[in-house]
Amino acid sequence: MAKKTYTYHDILAEVEKGVFHPVYLLMGEESYYIDRLTEAIAEKAVTEDEVAFNLTTIYATDHTDPADIINASRRYPMMAPRQIVIVKECQNVKKRIDELLPYIEKPSPTTVLVINYKNGTVDGRKKITSLVQAQGVVFSSPRVKDQMLPSFILEYLKKKNVGIDYQATMMLVENIGSDLNRLTGEIDKLCITLPPDVKTITPDHIEKNIGISKNFNQFELKAAIINNEVVKANRIINYFCDNPKLNPPIATVAVLFSYFASLMQAHYAPDKSEDGLMGYLGLKNPYALKDYKMGMRRFNAMKTMKIISKLREADARLKGVEKGSMSDADVMKELLFFIMH
Repeated sequence: MAKKTYTYHDILAEVEKGVFHPVYLLMGEESYYIDRLTEAIAEKAVTEDEVAFNLTTIYATDHTDPADIINASRRYPMMAPRQIVIVKECQNVKKRIDELLPYIEKPSPTTVLVINYKNGTVDGRKKITSLVQAQGVVFSSPRVKDQMLPSFILEYLKKKNVGIDYQATMMLVENIGSDLNRLTGEIDKLCITLPPDVKTITPDHIEKNIGISKNFNQFELKAAIINNEVVKANRIINYFCDNPKLNPPIATVAVLFSYFASLMQAHYAPDKSEDGLMGYLGLKNPYALKDYKMGMRRFNAMKTMKIISKLREADARLKGVEKGSMSDADVMKELLFFIMH
């Protein structure tokens, strides 16, 4: 009987040992872990010499017939102990996904079937999830929370024996966000471009190789707001308004909303000690706590609540709701004035 709950590292550990299950259902909002697991299984389940005849990849569309997936899975491997069938974008056949049940009830012992179901999870009312759990592995990959991104970056770089300073980390987090495939792609680019004798990524490297300004970015705007640096905050917001493609207003509002929403949580945390706040906010880096401790002194709970309301209003206006004759720049400048005063 297969284990009911698998983590990303559980599956990788088994794959490294050469342990494979007949069926994998890899689903969720975060495609990065789904892609990495699929790559790992494909790399280890068949050798390089066996790939040509024993690796089948099906890109599902709304016209894909589940019978084609079943027929591919029931084929025998050629001159190899197993074959692997990968179904990508299986969410496109979600209305007919139950048609895979006859195969999953009795999967071929010489096939490893990997089903990728992205941008959501299989409807819990469908039988397929429980059946895959009985025969193989179900893995759910939720969107990574913003507060977990710094830890993700540090761990990713640790495997490459590369360090990164705090400001550079936050520049990546707040300007790229939680799209892990894009984030790791940019990190890989930074690692490749590092001089041979340099082992730490700095804001200068990010500015030069990714194009995020070390002086005019969302991290610096947030820091200016927290530290009540009115002139600096206005200079940054003016730069954003002059370069909206590099600094989309919606993205800036999202970063500020995330901070103030967490700040509101901090105001009502039952334990306001350093350890208590870190645990309550889900922070891994003590350095990140400084922003919240400073924010709690700068903005009381009532002001924080009003700012959150204003951020929601700005978000709606940027999307065209009750915007009137205001430009996006007008919306952002009005928002900043409200926050700073």
